[in-house]
Amino acid sequence: MLPTLPPIDIRPSLAEDLGGGDLTAALIPNEVTATAELITREPMLLCGQAWFDAVFIALDERVEIGWLAAEGMAVAAGTLLCTLYGPARALLTGERAALNWLQTLSATATLAKRYADAIAGTGGKVLDTRKTIPGLRLAQKYAVAVGGCHNHRMSLSDGILIKENHIIALGGIAAAVAEARKRSTASVEVEVETLAELQAALAARPDRIMLDNFNLDDMAAAVEITAGRVELEASGNINLENIRSIAATGVDFISIGALTKNIQAIDLSMRIRLVQRHD
Repeated sequence: MLPTLPPIDIRPSLAEDLGGGDLTAALIPNEVTATAELITREPMLLCGQAWFDAVFIALDERVEIGWLAAEGMAVAAGTLLCTLYGPARALLTGERAALNWLQTLSATATLAKRYADAIAGTGGKVLDTRKTIPGLRLAQKYAVAVGGCHNHRMSLSDGILIKENHIIALGGIAAAVAEARKRSTASVEVEVETLAELQAALAARPDRIMLDNFNLDDMAAAVEITAGRVELEASGNINLENIRSIAATGVDFISIGALTKNIQAIDLSMRIRLVQRHD
């Protein structure tokens, strides 16, 4: 099942691309219509159809888009994703902005799926972080969920995450958690860097403990020490090569900033196939 779509706002992307207007598309007579095809040049998990559609509809409501692959579908290189028909000006003006959305969100979903597949059957869950492309957080977190991973905090207001600098500023783990409980009913997570800090965090009774840059032996020891009393989240220097070993230690969650910040845009191609002039 696909996640719920967040609000779709393509206006900033159109505004930055259009500037004062598309001077090149204006060379084409207004009455010219065209058909176009969109293909992917590499394997991908399709994500971002709503943003792609919204770009063209914002430019001209007469644009018709026929999708041949579904949102969240894995497709092979060379797959025809959709066909388009409508005013040639709108198709040409919207091409770059629409492809930017689709190539970015499909890249995010495709990478997320690779991570989700890597720990399948372990019982662990992969989480994203707030290391998102500026302005694209809601869209990228949607794409992460399409790929089979899970969302951590959408914003700083979604929960309390007490990290090293917070602990220093507040005078220790116990004091930090106590202050958090006094001021908010939100969930409280504490980051620890050693097994000694883990013991201090367990005594403070947060809702979750983040094991920051633990090696596998210490991570397994942390799981044994915790014995299910608090959720454990692994973080730091995690990649596709080591994530399954990390999940095998028994941690509940694995957070990975790379899901949204280390993506490589999917190679897509949109080509005009037929031009019709209505004189």
